[in-house]
Amino acid sequence: MMRSGLAVGTAPVWCAAAIFGAMFAGSAFAADKPAADWVGTWAASPVAVPVKADESAANATYRDVVHISLGGNTLRVQLTNEFGSTPLKVGAAHLAASAGSGAIQAGSDHALMFGGKPDVIIPAGAFVLSDPVTMTAAAMSDLAVSVYVPDQPLATKSCHSFAASTNYTMPGDETAAATPENAKETGSWCFVKGVEVKAGDKDAAIVAFGDSITDGAHSTANANHRWPDYLAARLQADKKLSHLSVLDEGIGGNRVLRDGYGPSALARFDRDVLSQDGVKYVIVLESINDIGRIHNPADPDAGVTAEDLIWGLTQLVTRAHAHGIKIYGATLTPYMGAGYSTERGEQVREAVNQWIRTGGVFDGAFDFDKATQDPQKPTWFLPADDSGDHLHPQDAGYKAMADAIDLKMFK
Repeated sequence: MMRSGLAVGTAPVWCAAAIFGAMFAGSAFAADKPAADWVGTWAASPVAVPVKADESAANATYRDVVHISLGGNTLRVQLTNEFGSTPLKVGAAHLAASAGSGAIQAGSDHALMFGGKPDVIIPAGAFVLSDPVTMTAAAMSDLAVSVYVPDQPLATKSCHSFAASTNYTMPGDETAAATPENAKETGSWCFVKGVEVKAGDKDAAIVAFGDSITDGAHSTANANHRWPDYLAARLQADKKLSHLSVLDEGIGGNRVLRDGYGPSALARFDRDVLSQDGVKYVIVLESINDIGRIHNPADPDAGVTAEDLIWGLTQLVTRAHAHGIKIYGATLTPYMGAGYSTERGEQVREAVNQWIRTGGVFDGAFDFDKATQDPQKPTWFLPADDSGDHLHPQDAGYKAMADAIDLKMFK
């Protein structure tokens, strides 16, 4: 068992969780969550990225190109030093409409202010919000956030290391540059963790919370073909739901119960979900990397069970409900044939999926497993949906996942 000192028999955990979920279903949502003044339109989960010995991380501009979901006329940006070990001085930051290839659209550049000043010091472990900027940004458009980090000791950057999009670093302060001269391409978003828009009466956010499958691993680069992107496009095409944004808080390699690449789901849920402005719904797709540990008998977490994962996921439900947020479970997609697949792991995956579908703890379930499985071999991906590693979908699989989401759950 993973959790020493805690009884985790199958029937008591499932039954107690179902009863607890039923209690919430009858009381926590008796009244709608109050409308927010701001709502996230784009987000990414930062992790600690050590600065390499030969890296010029300071006296550099980081131009992060982000794809927003909800449009607006007033925006603000979240800058992060949450994994820094020392205060981070930001010398300048700009927000503009992207023109592609790291360039910005003429006339769209706005210098960001922080309490009326163009620079800011972010304490170690903290993030800051810029002052509001009057700027029109269309739904499903790309923005460029440029952050200048002047000379300073810098051991660890706060970055989302897999962006599935091309970003740029440039020497010196190039935050207002029309094009990225002398730039290096990077696949990470650094020092930026969110963009928010001034909210209308109905505006709200859906957080997609998960691992590399939510992060869009093996999707086409620069195409915004992650399943949360496809979901955002579906919402924008529905006039009754176009007030909803989608925030992708996936981290590759993430686990529910233990830290790995990035903090565990249990550790980061408050920061990446509950602290986001305007969140009304969460979709959770996570556990497959915990299950993958079964592959190596020497791994201290090789004994993970379905009961352990059900307990961890129930914790997320309880915490979401305490904040008036509805939370939906997504079944785990097929993984047989993946490098860390095992028969016992498959049994755990199927048990967790059955609980997600029928346990009554989540406010609803979306069956990503059924949407992407091969009908002839249901423990394997449909070949057309498989990226080739038998763990991650390709674009068609990500679209199938988004299409499996019942939009009536958000009406």
